[in-house]
Amino acid sequence: MKTLRCFLLLVLATAVVGTAFTQNLTKTGTTAAPLLKIGVGPRAIGMGGAFAATADDISAMYWNPAGLGSSYGNEAMFNHAFWFADIAVDFAAVTARIGDIGTLGVFVTTLGLEEMDVRTVEQPRGTGERFDAGEMVIGLSFGRNLTDNFGIGFTAKYVREDIWHSSAVGFAFDVGVLYRIDVLNELRLAASVANFGPKMQMEGIDNLMVTQVGGSTGNLINTYVELEEFDLPLLFRVGVAADVIKGEENRLTLAVDAVHPNDNTEYLNTGAEYGWNEMLFVRAGWKSLFERDTEQGWTVGAGLHYRIVGSVKVKVDYAYEDFGRLANVQYLSLAVVF
Repeated sequence: MKTLRCFLLLVLATAVVGTAFTQNLTKTGTTAAPLLKIGVGPRAIGMGGAFAATADDISAMYWNPAGLGSSYGNEAMFNHAFWFADIAVDFAAVTARIGDIGTLGVFVTTLGLEEMDVRTVEQPRGTGERFDAGEMVIGLSFGRNLTDNFGIGFTAKYVREDIWHSSAVGFAFDVGVLYRIDVLNELRLAASVANFGPKMQMEGIDNLMVTQVGGSTGNLINTYVELEEFDLPLLFRVGVAADVIKGEENRLTLAVDAVHPNDNTEYLNTGAEYGWNEMLFVRAGWKSLFERDTEQGWTVGAGLHYRIVGSVKVKVDYAYEDFGRLANVQYLSLAVVF
């Protein structure tokens, strides 16, 4: 009961923090670093993003770092997302179990665009120059089970955005908790706050404007335009999951996450995962249910986790996400547990 009270107090604390920083910000497109909102891992995406209380693998670093405490091996993973508009999103990570202390992980997430022509009002067909844009997140995570039923985790992130000659740098912090109850083959409750940190602002020589005063014989005045600062996409998640069927060969997990962002309306993620012998997996879910004007919808996925020898296991996972008028997004990952 003491651990349960501790869990409820942490949930209440994270809820207060999430509400305090989101009550006045409810508009889409008012935050920086959208890469922080793109989920990682086909397993989680296949379950509709309902993963806060299910996270027990390397992708827990994104969904709920407390889940790393349930990972008792070392793992390396590479995840590629075929995002729309020819955008590539990649996630690479590795975790290591440090005895009874916990699990430590490091990851890098990148988003890249192909180079495009620089166009101006005077030269709409292009100036002959090319520009690109991208984002990068480097993170360090730690998760630990404080008791057999209660875990906690943290993630620190370095965030960078670039477009042509300008960039913005920021730092973010995640905290998550996970509580297990011995009912329904283990009922799990989770809560997390993601992307808590200072605002970001684009800076660079592209902010420099040259203005001519006094006609053709006038003076040139250099002006530096200071752009607006934007908040990070703060996310508060509360999740519940249960293994409604759990036998020697079959397992069926159902999960629901309630998400409160600071740049949109609240929504639900729901999902299910069926596993046969913990080797073959089929997943389905619905993402961003009740979110205003969302294009996200149903998701499906599958996975093959094959033990090669001893404790070495190879995991291949795939997920498909419907994005409405934006077509679809596909995720593919390869991981090795050792």
